[in-house]
Amino acid sequence: MSHVWESALTDVDKIVIEKGGYGKRRGLGKKPVFMIIDAQYNYIGADEPIEEQLEQWPSGGGSSAWAGIRKIKELKEYVQKVGIPVIYTRNVQKKTIAFDSFGLKAARDNSKYIDGRPETQIVEELKPDAQDIVVDKSYASAFFGTPLISYLIKLGVDSIIIVGGSTSGCVRATAVDAVTHNFNVAVIEDCVFDRIQLSHQAGLLDLWMKYCDVINTEEVKTYLQNLQYKEVY
Repeated sequence: MSHVWESALTDVDKIVIEKGGYGKRRGLGKKPVFMIIDAQYNYIGADEPIEEQLEQWPSGGGSSAWAGIRKIKELKEYVQKVGIPVIYTRNVQKKTIAFDSFGLKAARDNSKYIDGRPETQIVEELKPDAQDIVVDKSYASAFFGTPLISYLIKLGVDSIIIVGGSTSGCVRATAVDAVTHNFNVAVIEDCVFDRIQLSHQAGLLDLWMKYCDVINTEEVKTYLQNLQYKEVY
């Protein structure tokens, strides 16, 4: 499998990766959960080139984000057939103050990010089902200041399949924290997205080198197929 970051590597980078032994496959376990990170209107935006939708959606990913949403929807349908639990995250503010690092670093109207605003809702195309879990967070990692770890322990989860956005922000932070908590993690390359292509490439490279597996939709489907004939949950 080729990866999106490969074209950005220098010859020296390739030597460092090879000689350092980076990117070894970690693998997934027997009880995974499917986690969709921040698939909200604020962060997805309009299905247009990113530069054309920034006036309305300053933190929206535009057409590349929507391409990811369509892939996530397809994969979620497959996940549901296998019977894997689905967890969503929403990045929202509970008060009219930019208390998260992203809000403090971005010059924007933060009122659109207050919980209850329509912009904070998950896009209709990926609307959670009744049995899905939704975790609200205020920082990049889904683990920080949330009950997520309790849910994962209750479910007996050993692996987390991560999709959503942004690659270099909330996806990366959640994946690193998940590995820190000793979960096996796979980030699905064609189901994650970012506003800046360089950030997308670097975020995935860093995760692949040091923290978790970075695989595509077909690879994760093959993994899930092997679980279909077992009593997973």
